[in-house]
Amino acid sequence: MENKRLQKLSVAALLISILPLATFVPTLFNTALADNLRSIWAGANIFSVFGGLILSIICVKNRDSRSMINIISTIVSSSWIVLMCGIVILSLFINFMQ
Repeated sequence: MENKRLQKLSVAALLISILPLATFVPTLFNTALADNLRSIWAGANIFSVFGGLILSIICVKNRDSRSMINIISTIVSSSWIVLMCGIVILSLFINFMQ
């Protein structure tokens, strides 16, 4: 029972980790979003990245439920966090250089 629950949790972690890729959907349709909507979208992306990372770490921490899906979702979430940190550091660097 515990293993089946963690397996569902690992699939949810993978889907939540991949959710920020939905940001590219408006770009495909050449749609410009309003500033408020972009801010909400960015907040949802940040929330989903951290949520996916937390869920995937919970699943990977248990040796019995460790699988390829868990490892992939951890890698994807970690990559998103590294990308977000790089963007923040670059924007701070550019603002301080001006």
